[in-house]
Parts: sequence; structure tokens; C-alpha cells
Amino acid sequence: MAWTRTYDEAEPQRVNRWLAQSGVCSRREAETLIAEGRVSIDGQVVEDAGRKIEPGQTLVLADAAAGPGAAPAAEVFSLVIHKPVGVVSAQPEGKQIPAARLLTRERLWGPAAPIPDPKASLPPLGRLDMDSRGLLLLSQDGVLAKALIGPQSTLDKEYLVQVAGPITPRKIALLRHGLSLDGRQLKPAKVTEIGNRRLRIVLTEGRNRQIRRMCDLVELKVVDLFRTRIGPLRLGDLPEGRWRPLTAEERAALIAT
Repeated sequence: MAWTRTYDEAEPQRVNRWLAQSGVCSRREAETLIAEGRVSIDGQVVEDAGRKIEPGQTLVLADAAAGPGAAPAAEVFSLVIHKPVGVVSAQPEGKQIPAARLLTRERLWGPAAPIPDPKASLPPLGRLDMDSRGLLLLSQDGVLAKALIGPQSTLDKEYLVQVAGPITPRKIALLRHGLSLDGRQLKPAKVTEIGNRRLRIVLTEGRNRQIRRMCDLVELKVVDLFRTRIGPLRLGDLPEGRWRPLTAEERAALIAT
């Protein structure tokens, strides 16, 4: 199954850099995928490793399972992590700690399970920035990726957000519907004040650092951002810094939503 995503950043970006930032692969691996003809933008195969993707364009990465070096189906991992603050979802820069480094036997929560190869590519299906925590899903499953982050995905994501600054009815109304980022109107959000300067925010899109930027626009500073749910998948009692495999039932529910 192909990996598909629409580029929603404000400025054009080199394809290999964007794929690396998205946690799909390293820049060098992206260049190899381009050379193999697996990458296309708006239906046109990318031939130049220096090609940039423009805002609004859709990139498709052909299923690696169809190409050389593909992993057997039994080695496809889908993993649930309770990401702590200070850990990055995708490719690290400098001394940053990637979420994949948490995938050790010592940090496994629950029954015994296969441990992924430390060198395996495990892209995040919906990133959390380094300063945020909570539910993170890493997966090599193209069907699951399409359900969670594909252009037609309707899965919502729920966050508990601690803010600094006064919360007013006008600010909540703007957060729900009325804000734009990078010159584009945001989709409606469900925003509820739950006391002690805390908000419950449910989104159906995942723009870069969206909640933090939304709050900035209404003069609220995010102090803590905690993702508790992706569609029907809940973080539950998974301890911070621990991980477990996604169950077959959870996968089916995510795909069916």
C-alpha cells in the first residue's frame, strides 16, 4: 500500500528533507527511493533528488513491499508509545532522542512481544513535537498510515492542554472556528474548558505545531500538551516512556473508522 501525504507547510521544501522530517526514512534513503522511481508528486514521478514539493501538492511513496529489500509481512511493526517530553517523534537532529530509541525489551509494557530492529524505519503516524507528550503510534503499515494521515483521513485526535493566560468565551469561540494558519482556514475544532486553565481540544487535522500556534493566536501560552486519543485508540494506562504492540483489534478499528 502506498504512503500518501499532502504537503501543508508554508514554504517549498526538498522532498528528501521532508520525508526525513516525517520519519519515513533518512535523507539518503529518500534519495535512493527517488532513484528507484518510487516517489511521485501529483501523479508525476520525481526524477531529481533536489526536487522541492510545493504547499498543497500530494506526494505518493510506492509500497516498499513491492521493491527490493522489502521486509516480510511478519516483520511489519505497529507500536504504541507513551512519548515523554524531550523525545522527538521522527528523525532526530544533533543529540535529540528519537522515540524509536524507547523500543527496548526493558520498556515493553505487557506480554512478551518481538522487539524491532534498532535500524528499522518506523515513521510516526501523526507526530508529537519534542515539548509534547502522550499517545504516539509508530508503524510500517501502509494501510494504517493511509487511515491515520492520508488526505482522506477523518480520524480525530484528542489533547489535554494546560495554558497560561485567561481563558475567555471569545478565545474559545476563535479556537473552535475562526483561526487561520499559513494563510489557510483551519477546520473546526472541538474545544472545551475543563477547569484550572485546562482545555480539551479535539482536532481532525494535524498541521505543524497546530495547537501551540492556535493558542498563540488567542494569547494563550501552552504549558503542557498531552495527547490522549487517536480515533478509537486511547493511551489508557500505558506508563510514560513505555511501549506496547498495537493489537489486531485496535488496527481494525482504526482502519474501519
